Amino acid sequence: MSYFPSLSINPEHPDRQYQLGQELRVSVLTSAEETDGRHDVVDSFMAAGGVTPLHAHTRYEERLWVSSGSLTVWAGEEKVTLRSGDFYTIPLRVPHAIAAGADGARALNISTPAGFAEVIARTATPLHLATDTTELDAELFGAVAEEMGDILLGPPGTTPAELKQ
Repeated sequence: MSYFPSLSINPEHPDRQYQLGQELRVSVLTSAEETDGRHDVVDSFMAAGGVTPLHAHTRYEERLWVSSGSLTVWAGEEKVTLRSGDFYTIPLRVPHAIAAGADGARALNISTPAGFAEVIARTATPLHLATDTTELDAELFGAVAEEMGDILLGPPGTTPAELKQ
């Protein structure tokens, strides 16, 4: 099983912790319902070597603040490596992919307006049910992500530069 540290918990909603396959663990700190849809905030940990599919969001911007480890973000023409204390905004409709460094990465993910926390809550495994064999339901994830306005553009490991080829 991947190593996952403990994440922050909203004491009013301690049940909002999830695992997405063996790559990502998420704690929803603030949901759309609590902000009238303005934003959501999740504390997340991406396991070492974890990488997202190439995708774009059509309904929300994604903001990342790294608290430990490192993330490499490919967003449009940019490639940046974020370390503890670094912040980055991924604008609407920008193709992007994110990969965790050798020690994994813990980050706050803020989506504006809210969206990411709902995708997680609807597709990930509640943490109390997760095991070392928990797998991502890729079909469900793809369907919910599409419903939420996300566009999947390529498998994990694909970068925006590869769209031009």
